Amino acid sequence: MRGFLWVLALGAAGVASAITALIFWPVGDAVAAIALTGNADRGAYLARASGCIACHTNAEAGGKPLAGGAPLPTDFGVFYPPNLTTDPVHGMGNWSIEDFARAVRQGISPDGDPYYPTFTYPFYEKFTDQDIADLWAAFQTVPAVAESAPAHDVSFPFDQRWGLKLWRAAYLNSPKVEPVEGKSDAWNRGRWLVNGAAHCAACHTPRNFAGARIPGEQFMGNDNLPVGGKAPSIRADDLAEHGWTVDDLAYALRSGITPSGDVFGGSMAEVVQYGTGFLTDDDLQAMATYIMDSDP
Repeated sequence: MRGFLWVLALGAAGVASAITALIFWPVGDAVAAIALTGNADRGAYLARASGCIACHTNAEAGGKPLAGGAPLPTDFGVFYPPNLTTDPVHGMGNWSIEDFARAVRQGISPDGDPYYPTFTYPFYEKFTDQDIADLWAAFQTVPAVAESAPAHDVSFPFDQRWGLKLWRAAYLNSPKVEPVEGKSDAWNRGRWLVNGAAHCAACHTPRNFAGARIPGEQFMGNDNLPVGGKAPSIRADDLAEHGWTVDDLAYALRSGITPSGDVFGGSMAEVVQYGTGFLTDDDLQAMATYIMDSDP
């Protein structure tokens, strides 16, 4: 019996050591200094395309732009997007541009903690330093709001952020945004927007038990969105089967009106209201061209 207890003790000590090592295991890469001059107008456009305003504004509660706080209920708890204004205490006022780059492209906070994947940072990994500089310039124009977003309401074990390091190791993948040779400029621009900035797969792809997108099922739809409701398949053959065309899709992304005369609801309505409704006709046509896989 005494030997058995020793084995248990050693096993427990080993588990404790492994958890301790994981807690202190650093994640992410160092960010080189970014000295580029940002274009605030281009940054604001990219922020719209990336859904920043829709996610970080609690519009239903009358919240100020980018002050955070809109609840995002999931199977793992309720998450609250943070304040992204220039307030030095409650927002990003004390951040550096390198802090911002690491957060956007790697999902790592200035303190070195991993962000929960409700933040769609995996789609922004390929943003260039110029993209980051432009976004940073735009965010510097946002008035400070001295309000903190509520703390995440997440129970054990999902409240242990060190566990996200395992999640990242298992499920974090780079977005496929690189240009494809032989495809048109419009198709490749759409690929960059759809798979990157606009992160369409975040809603329109089913998730596994760990909340990660299921490989091989991109754009096949999701029956369990964080805010409730469903996201339909946006695969080209499914859209075509329901009568959608490139022009229909581009118009819907601009107006929120579908070919049948219905309107988008739920989170997709917010995507249009705060995001795609502000994009240029060329970019909307590019997104539709890529999604419908219709290369002129």
